[in-house]
Amino acid sequence: MKRPFQPNNRKAKKKHGFFARKEGAGNILNKRRAKGRKKLSK
Repeated sequence: MKRPFQPNNRKAKKKHGFFARKEGAGNILNKRRAKGRKKLSK
């Protein structure tokens, strides 16, 4: 039986990466910058 988490870097980047964050969903990057996050996205 396969384990539940099958890591796939390309899929993760497409979903949670910088350009995914930049595209839509109401300026997530700017909110995280304002909060002073060290890491903005995956």
